[in-house]
Amino acid sequence: MSNIDDLINESLSKEDEALLEHYSTEPGYFKQAMALFRGQLGWVMWFVGIVQLVFFLGAIYALVQAFTGDELMSVLRWGIVTVILVQLSTFLRGFMGAHFEANRVLREVKRLELRLVRMERPE
Repeated sequence: MSNIDDLINESLSKEDEALLEHYSTEPGYFKQAMALFRGQLGWVMWFVGIVQLVFFLGAIYALVQAFTGDELMSVLRWGIVTVILVQLSTFLRGFMGAHFEANRVLREVKRLELRLVRMERPE
């Protein structure tokens, strides 16, 4: 091996160490949640978050209307609207949760890849 190869291996080793240090500790919950709103799908998550908030606020409004209604049919209609909006809001929350978990899995895969690279390369 030449001197350049040794330098490349040393620099990669230091780079791998830095990457492993970066991925070795799992970020906190709020840091992970805010990471959903960055990257290539950030705009989708912002859109889903805003729509989810609108559905939730609509469900609160419909619930208030259901409790203050005078006629039975009015109360039933507002109650059904409340249930539908809560279901839609919960569905969107689950959509965001699936991406949250996918990011955690990808972070673990990166950690495993780095560990495999370290195991394959003789020190």
